[in-house]
This record gives sequence, C-alpha cells and structure tokens, in this order.
Amino acid sequence: MRSTAMPVDPAAVVPPGWVGGFAQSDPAFAYPEPDLSSLPLLGNMDNIGLLQRQQAVLWPEFSWLTVPGDPASRAFQMFAPDISRVGYTDAGRIYSVICPQQGVVSPSFGALNVEVSVTGQRGWVDETTRTLAADMTVEAKVWFSPSAKQSPVVRLLWTLFADNGLLFPADKARAIRVSTHRSGEPTEPVFPVRAGEGTAFDSPSFAQHHDVAWTVGNVEVEIGPIASTGEAVVDDFNHLVMDVFNRSSGNLLTPGTVLTWNVWFTEPAIVDQQEWREHAEKWRESIDADHGSPDGPGTSPRYFDGTPFVASAETAQQETEALADYLATHMPTLAASRREAARTRDAAGLA
Repeated sequence: MRSTAMPVDPAAVVPPGWVGGFAQSDPAFAYPEPDLSSLPLLGNMDNIGLLQRQQAVLWPEFSWLTVPGDPASRAFQMFAPDISRVGYTDAGRIYSVICPQQGVVSPSFGALNVEVSVTGQRGWVDETTRTLAADMTVEAKVWFSPSAKQSPVVRLLWTLFADNGLLFPADKARAIRVSTHRSGEPTEPVFPVRAGEGTAFDSPSFAQHHDVAWTVGNVEVEIGPIASTGEAVVDDFNHLVMDVFNRSSGNLLTPGTVLTWNVWFTEPAIVDQQEWREHAEKWRESIDADHGSPDGPGTSPRYFDGTPFVASAETAQQETEALADYLATHMPTLAASRREAARTRDAAGLA
C-alpha cells in the first residue's frame, strides 16, 4: 500500500459525529492484507437508511492498455467527476458505493454511455487514519444516449427492435451488460478496493491529486464477456456495439482488459439519505441528456506524456463494414417480422 498521506487543507471542514471502531472490530480486517470475507456482500441500495457519512470521489482516474499487452499504450482518463462516493456509518461500516459514468462517441452510432454499476459491496472506512478497505462486485453497462437517434442507422434499428419486441440498449435498464472479475481469476467476481494509489504502474502528474484530495484508494478489475440475452439478433447487435465502443475508446471494455482506477476522495461529509437515493438517477439523466455531467465532463484519454489517445483512422471504415455485415445477416428477419406484425394489426382492426 502506498502512502495515503495528504496535505491538510485548512479550508476543509470535517463534520463532527465520527465514532469509528468498525475497522478494528475484527483483526482480519487489518492491513497489510484485509480479509473482509466474514462480511456479507450487500445490495448497493438496500441499506441507504443506515448511511450517516460519506466521502465523494471528485477525481475518478482510470487507466488501461489501449493495445493489449503493450505497456507503452497505457491511457489515463478521468471519468465524470463527483458522481462516485462511498457511504458509511459513524462507526465506519460501508453500506453503499456509487461508481462512475462516462461517455464515448462512435463515428457510426454517436454517443454511448458507460457506467460501472455496483452489484454488491462490503467494507470499512477509518477517518482517523484516512484509510478504507472494501470488496465489490460490479458489471459495466453500456447504452445509447438519446442523441444517438440522430444517426439514421440507430434510429432504424431502434424502431425495428421495438416493433419486434426486442431489447434495444436505449437506456440503463436495457443496457448491454459486461461482466467483470478479479484480475487473473475469471471465476472470482469479488475484487478489492484498497487504500493508497495502485502499485502496478506509475501515474502521470495530471492523474494525481495529492494537493487537493483528502485521501485515495485504488481498484483493479478484469473485463469479462458480455451477458447473453438469449436472442441471437440482440446478442449479435450487442457484440457489434461493444466492438464499436472498444474501437472508439481504445479497448476500454474488451474482454481481458485490466481496468484500474485511483479514486481520489474529498473530506468526509454528512449523508442526505434522500439525495443519495436520487443521486445516481440524476446523474444518469444528465449524462443521457447532453453527453455531459452536472459538475463538468471528465477528461479525454491521454498517454503518460499527455499525448491524446486518438482512435485509429480505420475505425470509421471498420465500423461501417461490421454494421453492413450485421444488417445483411439480420435485416431480412427484422423487416419480415415487422411486416407480419403490421399485417396482424391490420387484420385485427378489420375484424
């Protein structure tokens, strides 16, 4: 664990009420290797009524290899600021974690949203030492921004899917779901969140916030396969969308990618439980509305030296070819089903 020491900001006011003690309630919870397995993994929205304190992640700094296996291709990107946070009791038990969202623009499909959605969590925070230890399970979710309907192809497929009763990834509820697991362990969905910056690589100065953050934690997860819907036409489309997404984002959610992020926290604050319940939805709607975030956008991906990541010049052509292949395979079925549905409705109307 790297040092989590931060400069004291005299303007930062930590509210009273901290009691602590949960981190010390079981010797197994202690560093250097916290073992949290005695705690159940809890649903992320199941215990909002127990939340008393929080730390916001104003700077969620992500990193991954844009070219698998090539360390020189490592990119760094801050996702939408101030959406993420950890919520806990006065004693320090974690009961909810809100994770980041970001967007990417495809030449063919327009704006796509991605969210790291927490499906389970457990752990502790210790304000006295400015440390934390948590375990999480998450899945990445990808869906189209409403502005993507400006693309004639997206508009057509959106309509055809709806006419055929098929799930189009038009919102978070119908998003493409991408599994994750502990790095190097495909059968282990639980992965750790630990204090300090990650040690697998060095971060550039633009991805560090020692001068303003209260503390920092780190996360590492490996991307797994896309969840199947059981409908070939939908599954093929979802794989097409993810291929498009990964070409545009530099393999951000390609299976096998190890996605890491340093979460830079602001000082503790009191939880407004109603605001917490509404927080993620407010941000989702804001990002959907204009491909931005209420407190400003994240950054574009950059390499260590600050050079921007730019998708290959061949990306647009590759997307066009992949889309043409998909339409050639599935458009006849979709169109025929749509005509049959129209005939059925007309017959019912005549009857």
